[in-house]
Amino acid sequence: MTSNTAAMTGSVRGPSTWTRMMSGQTGPVCVVLIALLVLWYVGAVFMNAPTQIDRYNRADQSWTTGQLIEDTLAQDRPILPAPHQVAVEMYHSIFAIKITSKRSLVYHSWVTLSSTLLGFGIGTLLGVLLAVGIVHVMTLEKSLMPWVISSQTIPILAIAPMIIVVLGAIGIKGLVPKAVISTYLCFFPVTISMVKGLRSPQVIQLDLMRTYNASKWQTFWQLRLPSAMPYLFASLKVAIAISLVGAIVGELPTGAQAGLGARLLAGSYYGQTIQIWSALLTAAFVAAILVVIVGWCERRVLARMGVKS
Repeated sequence: MTSNTAAMTGSVRGPSTWTRMMSGQTGPVCVVLIALLVLWYVGAVFMNAPTQIDRYNRADQSWTTGQLIEDTLAQDRPILPAPHQVAVEMYHSIFAIKITSKRSLVYHSWVTLSSTLLGFGIGTLLGVLLAVGIVHVMTLEKSLMPWVISSQTIPILAIAPMIIVVLGAIGIKGLVPKAVISTYLCFFPVTISMVKGLRSPQVIQLDLMRTYNASKWQTFWQLRLPSAMPYLFASLKVAIAISLVGAIVGELPTGAQAGLGARLLAGSYYGQTIQIWSALLTAAFVAAILVVIVGWCERRVLARMGVKS
């Protein structure tokens, strides 16, 4: 009787707090984040320890394990900076400095973001137009599709300097060359996904549109395009992130004075690993924010069109 009462009480109380946390998305994400931070700290200690021990030996200084761990996590130019060092540098570069300063990560992020958005817009438009042409014109499918696929076999690190040099020779500098590199990277996933999406309607649906005597234009707007929206937004999430990568890569061979790529170059020139990691994490946060914005647009557009995401 007592055991039955206890079982009933447990069922009434429902799942524990830990179970509720892990059943959603927040709990697993936090667990993975904590695990990454622990591994990061352990890696920082092991990678910075040889340098710190060498300092002790040159100074003829005795040391303990606790002192070694503390000093490896507080080096000015560590091989692998600790998470708290990167966090302090990011706070200082984002909040403690005017955003118009060339030492501000907000300033550098905006420079990179400008070329990212321009390249993303051009790449998305180009990808959609290519996909529409490939789906509706058989000649374009046979002639363009192999070139679209083969274009991505060229390493971006090899083609980026060529784009910068060629455009610079005709007087095009600054924002546009970086946007061209972003366009080159992001149009491919949009094209491939949009082709798949425009061809996703079933044969019976296309036959129904023909039964209604719908034109190709009407079939496109009322059937193919709504069916392609989930595919399009899935590719846009990839394209916006890779467009940011393209903008950063475009800043590397030019010796740019502004942008996250320039921040990475400056950190590598002067051995400022903390600055390098802060720029890397800032780029990751910017990419995450852009993907979240695209996801928000996806939910709004699909809900407006009556398409299930």
